[in-house]
Amino acid sequence: MRPLLLALLPLVVVAPAVADTIDPGARLLAAYPEVVERIDGNDLVLKTGRRIAISDGRTKSFEERLARPDLADMFADSYPTGPVVAPAKNADPGRYRNAAFFDAIYGDCRKGDVETHLVAVPWVPKHGGGKVKISSRAGAAEALAAVSRELDDGPAEWRRFLVPAAGTYNCRVIAGTDRVSAHGWGIAVDIATKASDYWYWSDPKGVNVVFRNRIPAEIGAVFERHGFVWGARWYHHDTMHFEYRPEILGIDRRK
Repeated sequence: MRPLLLALLPLVVVAPAVADTIDPGARLLAAYPEVVERIDGNDLVLKTGRRIAISDGRTKSFEERLARPDLADMFADSYPTGPVVAPAKNADPGRYRNAAFFDAIYGDCRKGDVETHLVAVPWVPKHGGGKVKISSRAGAAEALAAVSRELDDGPAEWRRFLVPAAGTYNCRVIAGTDRVSAHGWGIAVDIATKASDYWYWSDPKGVNVVFRNRIPAEIGAVFERHGFVWGARWYHHDTMHFEYRPEILGIDRRK
């Protein structure tokens, strides 16, 4: 039996870093220029003319922020890069999603708005990965194609984490909630089913989650370079999960 190639997990816990220096409106304008027209006071003005409040003015608990985040809440936790370390309790950078904003970009899958914008992207073709579906909007498909090319040229031992892909588009809500999964917008990719770890397995109540990650940090770094957040960066970790969120990574797509 071949030994598992484990990603090194330093025995450190990163303290939560609230992203006080981040300007949410500026980040969203830079990441989604084809959707966002301008910032007008506390409103993000979309090119359709729709306005979405950046902040609702409420101080929220972790559970409230997760359930009903405003645009500012999406940046409540700073996103770390580099070595994979155990996140601080309830630090879930990139896990907060304002549904109104993402519906405006990708559509509401429950209304059939998402599937017409899905495209098939070749997935690590040198390793026989086939194709995966992702939204063609906001640069998501181009970003995933760039990830695929870079991973394709990586070490041969990466193949077992990449082939087969474990799922992309799926119009579903997150278990136990009424919130649409990122998979329902066609912006999420799962990999490495047999080497994945999930917070619920160690503590279903989410109180004393034991962190574990077996996916190489170098693979995660490839996704992050192209605008995908990684579920291994969350206290409520989901290490197979990657999600296109260029605003969280501070990517300016106007350049």
